[in-house]
Amino acid sequence: MNTNLKPSLLLVDDDPIIADTLGFLLRDDYEVTIAQSREETRAKLSMLARQPKLALVDLGLPPVPHTPDEGFALIPELLARDSKMKILVLSGQDRKANIQHALTLGAIDFIPKPCDAELLKSRLSHQLLLLDAEEGQVEKPVEVGMVGKSQVMTILNAQIHQFADAPFPILIEGESGTGKELIAQMLHDVSERADKPNFVINCAAFTKDLLEAQLFGHAKGAFTGAAKDKVGFFEESGDGILFLDEIGELPLELQAKLLRVLENGEFYRLGETKARISRARIIAATNKDMAEEVRAGRFRQDLYHRLSILTIKVPPLAQRGDDRFLLLEHFKQVYAGTVPPFSMDDSAISCWRRYTFPGNVRELRNLVIRLGTKYPGQTVGEAEVMAEMEMGEMAISPGTRQEESPRAVLEQILAEGFVLEEYLQEIERTYVTAALQHCNNNLSKAATLLNMNRTTLYSRLEKLGLR
Repeated sequence: MNTNLKPSLLLVDDDPIIADTLGFLLRDDYEVTIAQSREETRAKLSMLARQPKLALVDLGLPPVPHTPDEGFALIPELLARDSKMKILVLSGQDRKANIQHALTLGAIDFIPKPCDAELLKSRLSHQLLLLDAEEGQVEKPVEVGMVGKSQVMTILNAQIHQFADAPFPILIEGESGTGKELIAQMLHDVSERADKPNFVINCAAFTKDLLEAQLFGHAKGAFTGAAKDKVGFFEESGDGILFLDEIGELPLELQAKLLRVLENGEFYRLGETKARISRARIIAATNKDMAEEVRAGRFRQDLYHRLSILTIKVPPLAQRGDDRFLLLEHFKQVYAGTVPPFSMDDSAISCWRRYTFPGNVRELRNLVIRLGTKYPGQTVGEAEVMAEMEMGEMAISPGTRQEESPRAVLEQILAEGFVLEEYLQEIERTYVTAALQHCNNNLSKAATLLNMNRTTLYSRLEKLGLR
């Protein structure tokens, strides 16, 4: 590898003046790729030989630059391409709710506009240090397993060892941020195929045509730009493992081809009529409700049954009890070389115990990084911890939230601009949004979670402008 290469940086901002200014400011230290929308980002990334490790992303992007929706959608898309990418949000849409939601989606930092140039450079340099620390570590999942001693994690670790050498496909199901990719890696490392290749491809990170070429390979001249034969992942995996992440995003046209590979190992390179045989073991993962995807006609039932012969369900962090404290110490040690140590007082520990972590282990990891960076060598309390959490009080476990004092309520009412209806709508919007995110936008499941019927929830979504 050429160590003289500058670090690569993706800059996404729809304001050409800001984009050009930042590009000029950062070009001496980074290889900068600039895009103005999600669509342009996808197109430019698909042409890059070296994918960026850092991204600086605005929230307000076309076609709806006045809302943060496009920026929110781009963050998980980038992480789908590279889960280790460090995403920093640079945006004027810096309401607390936007900051916390961006961080829970996987962004590692949020920098409000306008931003001091030296501060921006410093924050980017810090993330490069974290990248160097992560890439320099040697993980040993065979020895340590998944971090956690709760009953659900004991069962999960047992399943990993039980399924590792079985010849059948495995489907890993779980919410975003729960560690599905790490489980797939462990299934490889503890199996008899540990010395064989282990390829990973994210089905959400490519267009249909590019994904098909990546999986099956192609012959020279199969399409414009196919200058030579290319071996696909099914072939290149050999006797190893092929991990298909975000399998729920696999286009219907490719699902029939995947089913054929699973049934008899047979596939064709694009542009060829000669059948080839894949010997790779298939592991797939999804954060979707696949039964619902089948019912909605977005996923083939026969393929679902073939993939889910063996299924591993990854529990959300909210179901893992005091594992959250083991993970707290784990990530403190992981980043000890770059993130200063910090400690928690009793109120912070209580808050950590009660919080439901809607962003799961990924959110917890990011919290550790932010707290250590902002409060080096200090003892943090509940206020400091709560300020970094996605949903704050809204994600405190039921039955543990303390009532606000009458004085605090009165002070809120007397505050300038207080409107009860707006306050109540904001609370309702927060709860409904959290339920929908938890249920992957499945309306029926969210309604059940909120103890209301589906029609009522639909009406609330229209009223709150969330449809």
